[in-house]
Order: sequence, then structure tokens, then C-alpha cells
Amino acid sequence: MPAKQPDYADVSRYDTFAKLLAYNAERSPDQVALREKEFGIWNEITWADYHRTVKCFALGMHELGIDRGDSVGIIGDNRPEWVQGEVASHALGAMIFGIYQDSLNEEVAYLINYAGAKIIIAEDEEQVDKVLEITEQCPCVKHIVYCDPRGMRKYDDPRLMNLEELLLRGQQRDEEHPELYMELVNGGSGEDVAILCPTSGTTSNPKLAMLQGGPMLRHCMAYLEEDPKCPGDNYVSVLPLPWIMEQVYAVAQALITRVTVNFVEEPETMMNDLREIGPNFVLLAPRVWESVAADVKSRMMDATLFKQKMYQVGMKLAWRASIKRKGGHSRLAYWLLFRALKDRLGFSYLRSAATGGAALGPDTFKFFLAMGVPLRQLYGQTELGGAYTIHKADDVDFDSVGVPFSTSEIRIANPDENGVGEIEARTPGMFLGYYKNDQATAESVLEGWMKTGDAGYLKQENGHLVVIDRISDIATTSTGARFSPQFIENKLKFSPFVAEAVVQGDARPYLAAIVCIRFDIVAKWAEQRDVAFTNYTNLSAQRKVYDLVQREIEIVNATLPEAHRIRKFLLLYKQLDADDGELTRTRKVRRGVIKEKYAEIIGAMYSGKEKVQVDTVITFQDGSKSRIQTELRVVDLPVADGEIEARGKALRTARLEI
Repeated sequence: MPAKQPDYADVSRYDTFAKLLAYNAERSPDQVALREKEFGIWNEITWADYHRTVKCFALGMHELGIDRGDSVGIIGDNRPEWVQGEVASHALGAMIFGIYQDSLNEEVAYLINYAGAKIIIAEDEEQVDKVLEITEQCPCVKHIVYCDPRGMRKYDDPRLMNLEELLLRGQQRDEEHPELYMELVNGGSGEDVAILCPTSGTTSNPKLAMLQGGPMLRHCMAYLEEDPKCPGDNYVSVLPLPWIMEQVYAVAQALITRVTVNFVEEPETMMNDLREIGPNFVLLAPRVWESVAADVKSRMMDATLFKQKMYQVGMKLAWRASIKRKGGHSRLAYWLLFRALKDRLGFSYLRSAATGGAALGPDTFKFFLAMGVPLRQLYGQTELGGAYTIHKADDVDFDSVGVPFSTSEIRIANPDENGVGEIEARTPGMFLGYYKNDQATAESVLEGWMKTGDAGYLKQENGHLVVIDRISDIATTSTGARFSPQFIENKLKFSPFVAEAVVQGDARPYLAAIVCIRFDIVAKWAEQRDVAFTNYTNLSAQRKVYDLVQREIEIVNATLPEAHRIRKFLLLYKQLDADDGELTRTRKVRRGVIKEKYAEIIGAMYSGKEKVQVDTVITFQDGSKSRIQTELRVVDLPVADGEIEARGKALRTARLEI
């Protein structure tokens, strides 16, 4: 069978998403564009079906008064209806903005009012409830279209409309004016603002970056030069669609390349669904890669003694090959261990795998490369149209995020003696500015260059970009040692037992860490050792769990210079949660919130106390509350060079042996 070849549409001619869809539907009407799993069955949507639905969707919204320059909000999981509603909005010249489906009511209200949305496309009853609860705060909303009618009979709000009814209206409109849809599409321009993309909001409420369709498509073409995709390739859409990189993969690149975008049945079935599809490329967040790596190690805890030994041998061979050949893998380890493992994970047909949105720990990166997964790091920002650096297949540097695309430019502003300064960049896909926020735009863009707020440097020997951390997060101890908390945290999160870690030390005499255990894996570990526990708080307070995590931190400490080693740590009584404002919706840590919220706990680690008493109330997502009364231990760690290096080496060897 001949190898597939890239076959890209001309984005200078078809410069909007809707024009590309019409082109694909005419050229490849019967090819599968979208696939969704429902009740265990994969349902296929061809390019002709996709185009027909979008046409009716657009004309239906046109009937409701949506026009050029209006904004449309979309909230829900990744579904075909999301991308169809998005492209339909673009066909009308309207701007879409995505809302994370797990957003709290006040976050939803903030974004809807900020964007001035006239219409909200909501996936189901849960999301409709969320919109209706804030309706008095959002007078701009005139219509709410729901896609899943289950449970909707009890509502009588006149703004509600079933998607089926909207599509029927659009179909009738099309029959009355068959030329109208393409007139609307052809009246659109690549210079129109297509997406109001929410920023991550690590330090404040998210802003909305205005992205134009044409520039975004041109930027995607530069990405495809580095990482080609072919018609009929399979992609599984699992990252949230409001995020810029999922927009790049599941919408823009899919329209250019005619890959098939697959939507999983539920987030919980992701890994099984991914295995069924066997995608050709995936884009997963660092936390997902960390979770997959942790799950592999967890499963080995339940494996037979023979399989555990095979795993140990395979891992040792893989690590040696990875270190010796900088990302290479061992053929013996592949046939011994990783061939079956990749098949089990659904990674057998991968030609490309990517991660971005946050830094991936180098150990996790090496783990997947050693397995033979063609993983690459990406780096970019929402404001620049997503990623603009990537590792080339034959040029992987563990410390870096790769090299810029051919059309992207990077410079380091105000570098110090080591070349470290603020990363500034510009790309063809760069945003027009922040919606209704000229001041923020002026503060972020200087003479056409985007100030990223990240510290980094370009390696002289290979031109790779190394990202150290957010400039605001780089800290200095009271002894004068500068360090990146994120770098150390990512090393800690390679442990299957550590879900989150927040390293402290700015203006303090030494580094200390707040650690959240990975509950499901630590629980399994505890059950195998007859450690009794009742819940997360109780498990994280167990002395044996403290000992377990201490060993993991000592392994990391052995790889760090003395000034960057963690001297004290404690296990938090709960996991960090985006609903509590501790994480962004893309799961980045909000350090300011952590520092303020856990000031007493952090203070205890620097006051010589051995224990911290906690008496607090946790509010769950459903509104229920629970009082937490517990005692956190503050653990001192050894710091002497000889002692910690020898102990770290022994522990690392032991970890390979489960």
C-alpha cells in the first residue's frame, strides 16, 4: 500500500474555516470527517454531512438574528456539535468563544458578559442549567441552543431551543434561498476575527484574544511543514476545545488536511476509545502524559512476578538506550516490553505525539521516547495562534521545547550574562489584541513582538529554545540562590505517587514543598500493604505514605544542586482544584492563590514546627461542605552531598524494580 501523502487546501484562497469546509465537502464528500462514539458505536460523519449540518446550523442562527461581528458562546464536552456550531458561526462572520465545561457559574457569567454573547450553544441539561442560573446577570443572551434534549422537557424558558429545531429552521431557509449560505460564506474574509480565545488566566481572570481565521490557517500551515498530517489520518480530540491548541488540531488543521477527528464517548473512556481508534497523532496535556506514565507503573504493581521482572529488564534497557542515544530506544526493550505496551495504550500507529500548554518533566519525556512514542514538546501562547516551536523528529533535546517554525521569530529581551531573558515572539497567526482591553494589549505587545512573560534562552549549539519558567515565578532564596519552582515540580511529578507539588523558597532560607498525592495509585499501593484508610485526607496523613513520598523526593534531590534541594515537605490534606481557584482550567498552578490560601501551612515549614493543625471547611462542586480536621507532619530531609547522592541512587534503582 502506498504511503499517504499530505494534500493541503490552498489557505490563501480558502481563507476562512467555512470556505475550507465547503471546499472539502465538494472535493471529498464521502470521506469521513468526524467520528463520535455513542452507546459503544462509532458513528461517522462525512465531509458532505458536516457541510450540510453547518449550513443548516448557520442559516438557523441567521434566522435568530446572528450576524457579522456578533459573538457566540459554546459550552460542553468535545462533540461534533461543538465544531459544527463553531464553523457555522464563522460562516456568518460571528466570533465564537469557548467556555470550559467545568467552569463555575461566576466564571461563565464573566466570559458571557465580557464577550457580549447573543447566543449560547450548550451541550446538555447540565450546561443549560449553568447558563440559566446566571441568566439575570447576562442580559445580552437572547437564545440558548441545546444539543442533547434529554431532561429538557421540564424547562419553559422562551430562549431555549432544541438544536434539531434550529437545524430545521435553517433547512427551510435554505430551501427558500438556496444561494444564501454560500453568499454569506463568500462574504467572509480571512481578516475577520473568528475566535475570541480565552487565555489561561494564571494571574487574573482570562482575557479574550482576538484571532483571525486567515492568519491562524497560515500559521497552521507552518506547523504542518514541521509535522505533516495526511487525509484520513486519525486524531482523537480529548483536550478542551476552548484551549488554543485543540482549536489548532481539531478544527483548523483538520479542515486543512482532511484528517478524521474522533470524539470519545466520555472523558472516563478516553484511553479505551483511543486504543480502539489507534490514532496517527495525538496531542495530550502534560498532566495526561504524567497520568499515563503513572498508570503504567500502577498496573505493574498488579502484574505477575514474571511480568514485573520483564518490565524491570525492559526499563533498564530503555533507559540506557535513551541516555546513550539522546531519546533513542532499545529494539530489544521494544520487543520485550514496549510493543505490547504501546498496543495496549493505543499508541501503535502514532507517527507524531505532542504535548504543550505547560512544561513536561524531562523524566516523563524520556520515559515515552524510550518506549518508542514519537513525543515532541511544543511551546506557544494563545495570543500567537498556539504553538510556534517544536522538536524535529531527529533533533530532540530533553531540556528544550524545540526550534521555531520557519515563519516564526523569537528573541530574548534583556538577556543576562547567561543569555537568559524574557522570551518575545511573533508569528503569522498573531492576535489582533485583547477584546475590549486595549490597555492589556499595549502592555503585552511591543513593536509587533509579543512579550510572553516567560524566561528562557536560545541554545547556541543547536538553536533550541529553553523555557525556564514564568518570569514572575522565578524565585531567589534569602541566601541568593535563584531557582525555577516549575523545573523541580516537574521532576517530582514523574513519580507515580505525586499528583501535584508546589515548591516554596522565594526570600526564604531553603526550599520546601507542598505535595498532593496521586490518590488512586497511592490507595492501591496502601491496600497492597494493608494500610487502612478512609479517604484522601486520612490516606495522605499515614506515616507510611509520608515515607513513600519522602523516598520520591530524595530521588529528585539527588539530581539537584544543593541549593535547589527540598529541605522540608508536607502532604496536603486535599488535591489542588480549579474550582477552588488553585489551578487554571488548563490545570496550571496559581501560585499567588496557593501562597495566600496556605500561608499558615507554608509558614509552619519555615518556623521549625514539626506539625501543623488544620481545621477548615471544603466546599464540593455540588455545593455540599465538609469540615476537615487533621494534622500535617513537616518532614525534614537530609541535605549532605555524599549522603543524599548515594541514597538517591539506591532509591532510583529500587524504583525501577517497582
